[in-house]
Order: sequence, then structure tokens, then C-alpha cells
Amino acid sequence: MGKNRSLKLFRKLHKWPGIVIALLAILFALSGIVLNHRSVFSSVDFNRNWLPSDYQYKNWNLAAVRGGLSLDSANTLLYGNIGMWKIGNGEFSDFAQGFPNGIDHRKVYKLAILHDQLFAATHFGLYTRKLSDGNWDHVTLPVKESRLTDLLVKQDTLVVMTRHYLLRSDDGDQFEVIQLPPPVGYRREAGLFQTLWQLHSGELFGVAGKLFVDLLGAVVILLAITGLLHFFFPKIAKQSRRKQKDNKKLSATRKLNLRWHNVVGYIFIGFLILNTTAGMFLRPPLLIPIANSKVGLIPGTHLDNPNPWFDKLRRVEWNGKLNSYIISTSDGFYRANEGLNQPLTRFAVQPPVSVMGCNVLEAVGKSAYLVGSFSGLFIWDLERQLVIDAFTKQPPKRNTGRPISDHLVAGYLKLNDSEHYLFDYSSGMQNLKGLSNWEMPKEIINKSPMSLWNTALEIHTGRIFEHLIGPFYILYVPLSGLCLIMVLVSGFLIWWKAYRR
Repeated sequence: MGKNRSLKLFRKLHKWPGIVIALLAILFALSGIVLNHRSVFSSVDFNRNWLPSDYQYKNWNLAAVRGGLSLDSANTLLYGNIGMWKIGNGEFSDFAQGFPNGIDHRKVYKLAILHDQLFAATHFGLYTRKLSDGNWDHVTLPVKESRLTDLLVKQDTLVVMTRHYLLRSDDGDQFEVIQLPPPVGYRREAGLFQTLWQLHSGELFGVAGKLFVDLLGAVVILLAITGLLHFFFPKIAKQSRRKQKDNKKLSATRKLNLRWHNVVGYIFIGFLILNTTAGMFLRPPLLIPIANSKVGLIPGTHLDNPNPWFDKLRRVEWNGKLNSYIISTSDGFYRANEGLNQPLTRFAVQPPVSVMGCNVLEAVGKSAYLVGSFSGLFIWDLERQLVIDAFTKQPPKRNTGRPISDHLVAGYLKLNDSEHYLFDYSSGMQNLKGLSNWEMPKEIINKSPMSLWNTALEIHTGRIFEHLIGPFYILYVPLSGLCLIMVLVSGFLIWWKAYRR
């Protein structure tokens, strides 16, 4: 193929796909910058009425409720993405007084009672208030990580779980930080998914890495805008000539615009292709083959940490019969001794858990647990070393296709022996005992907007377009990524053949 013919082909591959991908690339970049700075945007909410119907609360869906805590025979606290609400005598009342502004600050993962105090584990730290009355107050913890994943009261001790450590306290004020020992047969590895996730966000290289990825976002926006301007310049010049105007300034502006487009493009193209490729593997279908893969820790990166459980801890329960802690991690379920000072042992039989993490870990017997995630709901019998599907009563099927099941378990609530409620992310509340569901009050719906961070996540992953293209939205990220890479490579080849001198 001659130089002119190849150049013509590259220009076609760069021009038309580039026009298509430009707006989407800007959406990727802007939403990615927001995702990289959750705490900065945590107080900003987005009205759900401005979003597609899939994002409206119906029947307690969308992880509205993750769990509940009975205060007494007449009052129960519900918590989850809606914050915290008290239900008593069929009436709901807001129970989140004292939390900072923004629905992101009111997302509660677990509640517990120690002595006469309530404790709430949230995405932005630990909060406490008196059982009798008052507002929620922030509790200062002796760790940098503010994201909590679980709470547990064992006898008179409060156990707090972060993504990295366990903390213990007898009074809810002074905490002992515990770094869990490595598991038996520990190897210094990380999940390939987690590694690509942190590479894509830049967190793999700390604050500097995140800021560099923000810069890449700004570069994408600049390339998209300058590319669109270059496409429209001939049409603008034609209109100017019809009006017999001087085109010298327009011509100079066009050359300057093209120069910036070319220079910025060839400087950053390698980083943009790497970041785009990493992002493509964070969503199905490319996620499926790497979901359970492990890779070695990259020296000097954020994951190269002496803590063997760094960013891996998810849920914790105490089992009196086994005299052990049951700990859910991103690497599976482990057993820890009471003193938390011996190597953890991995359970031989493991219930399926989605890569998004374990949402339900509830004791249903002395040695049995209800385990729920986006992979479904399972009964895990430790004594019999058996796992069965809670819906089919059969052993779980090996999932070689979709990384999620038909039952996206987001929460569970047991009020008493006759009232058990399951909360599915899509369909919402399901009463496991056959009683009627609670109607979701309009007051809760009106006071539960969507955080800007979560809105950006829906845009970044393409789920925001599901109402338009249906299940094909799952291909949005990989196809957009391939299109963007094609535009970048063809643009670089055009510069190499026609402009670099």
C-alpha cells in the first residue's frame, strides 16, 4: 500500500470514528475525574428525577437497605444507601441527624450497639450516638483509612473492620489497631482485577498517580475538542468566504489548533492507550476471564504493602461454636483465632461471592451462614462443609459466563423468626416468609438522591445508557475502548507520516 493510500485510510479511521467517540470520550474523562476524588465531591447530590427510570427507587431496590437493627420490640433501624431510618408502629422517621451533608456520607454499611451507644460504619468513618437521644458524632480512629466495611460486638468489645485492619475497643473511644497475620501458605499476590483497577485510576502509584490520570482526562477532553474544531474549520472557512471576510486569522487559528492536537496527542498516546486498555478489562465481557486471576505485586506501588490483607477485608462474624472469627475477604473466607495472632486458615469449602464483595453474612445456625452477593444467595454449612443455593436448594452451579447471577443480593433483614426480608438490587424487597412487603414512603424517596460520585460511576461504566440500548450496554465500555484506541493509533500514524517534520 502506497504512502498516500495508507494516509487516506488512516485519515478515514481517525476522522469518522473520532467524531463518534469525541463526546463519549469527554464523558469518560469528566466522570473519571469525579470518581478519582470521591471525598471532594461527597457533599454533592444528584436529583434522581433527572435520571432514567432505572435509577428511581421502587420497592426498596438499588441497595436502599443493606440491613437492620432492632432497638426493642417496637422499633427497628433500617440502613443502607438511603441512610438510616427508624420504623415503629408502621411509621418511618429519619434517624441520620448529625451526619455531614450529602447522601454519600449517610450510606451505612453496618450498625451495632455497645453498652448504651449506637455505632455506625460508613464509607467515611465511624459514627456514634446515644441510644436515648442526640445526634451522630464522628469517632476519630487511629488509622488513615476512613472506609469501614463491618462492625461486630463480641461480648463487651466493639470490633471495627476497615479495608485493611481490624480495630477493637471496650468503650468505643480508644481503639487497638490489629493487623491480621498472613494466611497459611501466603503468597505476595494481588488480584489482576484489583491491579488493573488501581492502574486505571492511578491509585497504583499513590496521589501522584491519581493526579496524572486526572491529567490524562484533561488531555482526552483537549484532544476531543481540538479534533472537533479541526473537523468544523473548513465549514466555518467556507461560510466566511461566502461573506467575503478575511480568513487569515481563521487560518492561523486552525494551524494552532492542529498543532496542539498533534503535539499533545503524540506526547500522551502511550499513556492513553495503556489506561484505556486497563479500563476495558474492568467491565464484562473482558472482566470475566481475569476476575479470579492473580499477579505478583508490582514493587513500589500502592499494592506493595507489608500488610497481607491490604484492601482485602470485607465482612467479619464471630462463631462461638468454632471459637473463631469468620472473615470475608476479596480472596475468599478465612478462619481466625480469638486472639487474632495466628495465621488465618482458608475454609476448604467456599460459597460463591461476586467480585463486588460480600453483602450478606448472617448466622442462621450455630455453624451455618447465609451468604449473599451479586452472585446470589447461599447457605454455607461449616460443620457439614456444604454450600447450597438458597433458592434452588441445590449445590451452586459453576458460573462460566456472566459475573453476576439473576439474584443481585444487596441486603438482608431479620426482624424475628417470622419476618425475614431479602433486598435484591434490581427487584427490591422480597419477604422470605411470604408476608407482604413494606411500601417505600415518598419521604424516604425524596430524601434519598443519588450522589454525584455514583452518578459519575453510572456514566463511566455505561449503565446510564441501559434504558436506551438494553442489555447491549454491557458492550459499551469494550467497544468504546476499541474505538478510542483505533482513533489514537490512526491519529499517531497520520502525524508520523504527514506532520512530524
